[in-house]
This record gives sequence, structure tokens and C-alpha cells, in this order.
Amino acid sequence: MEEKKKQNKFMIWLAKKLGPKLDKYRHVEPEIPEIYLPETEEDLVWVLKKVPKNVLSEADREKIMMAMTFSDKKVRDIMLPRGEITFVHINDFMGPLTLDKLYKSGFSHFPVLDTKGGIAGIIHTKLLNSLEVKDTDRAASFLDEKVYYMRENYTLSEALSAFLRTSSYFFMVVNSDGQVVGLLTLKMLIKRMLGELPEDDFDNDDDAMAVAKR
Repeated sequence: MEEKKKQNKFMIWLAKKLGPKLDKYRHVEPEIPEIYLPETEEDLVWVLKKVPKNVLSEADREKIMMAMTFSDKKVRDIMLPRGEITFVHINDFMGPLTLDKLYKSGFSHFPVLDTKGGIAGIIHTKLLNSLEVKDTDRAASFLDEKVYYMRENYTLSEALSAFLRTSSYFFMVVNSDGQVVGLLTLKMLIKRMLGELPEDDFDNDDDAMAVAKR
């Protein structure tokens, strides 16, 4: 019995001596930070901006913010204004100067004005590329008379519905009086949804073997 008391005393003494020295080796549960729950759209935007880039890239952050505001935007916010549109007149000759102007614009579809200043139709540069165009050929010879319109105060969701409904990829934008105030392409709309689009020069999607051998 006396021996056991001595052992207990020794263990108590040893614990007092070694305890503080062993503290740093003991596993300590890390403190869990309080989770911040955004309550408004502004709060969420603030959180997105604070997320480290190794967790969420700048491009992904931009896509999320674009998606958040997509339904709030109007066609007028992203359309190409009338003053920046490259028009072709129905009687224009499709010579080198006109073609050079079209290709340099970066677009592939161009509205054609009639003799009264209205929209007579659309010219597609892909069609021009597939045909032998002479200097004496006028724009009227390559005219696609099918034109689609959307109003400038459409939401982008309504604009997307219009693109899907018509299977078109080019719309003239009008105001409430029917006057042309801009244009919108499907590419412009998708870019607003997804950010920068991947570059791809392949244009033989209608050739099964060309697609198979890419």
C-alpha cells in the first residue's frame, strides 16, 4: 500500500513537471471561422471579389457576375449602336473597296439600305466568299431579304428567346417607333453570357469528313 502511494505521488510530480513541456505536442483543434452568408446581391459580389484567384479565376468570377445580372440587362445595353453599324447601300458596287470595308469591320452580316433608307435585307460575307464577285456586281445581287427585328427594351432573356425562336443569328434593333437604332448578333449575346469566346477558325462544319479529320 505504501509503495502504491509513492508511485501515485511520483506520477503526480512527473505530470506537473512534464505537462507544460508537452502542451505544444498535443493536438489542438483549429478554430472554425464564422461562415459569412451574403444577404444581398451586393454582398455576393463583394464575396466573389474576395475569393482568391487560385480558387476562382478572374474569368470564372466574371462569368458568375455576368450570369447574375443577365436578366436585368436590356438589348440596348449590349447592342451595336446605329452609328457604329457598317451599312451597305442596295446599289453599291461590290468591288475591292466595299469588300475591304466589310471584312475589316469584323462582322459577317451587314444590313443593306434601300433607296428610301429602310432595311432591304442582309448580306452574308460567307456567301460572298463562296461566289465569284465582280466589280460590276451590285449589293442587290447578294441580298437576303429575310430580316428579323427585336426591340431595344427587350431583356436579354427575351432576346435569347427570339434567337432560339427564329434560328437566326442576326437581328436589327428598333425603338418603339420602329426606327432602327442598332443591331445584335447571337455571338454578341453569348459573349455577354459567357465572357470571352474561344477562337476557332474552322468553318467546314457542313463537311462530315472535314469534321472527322480535324
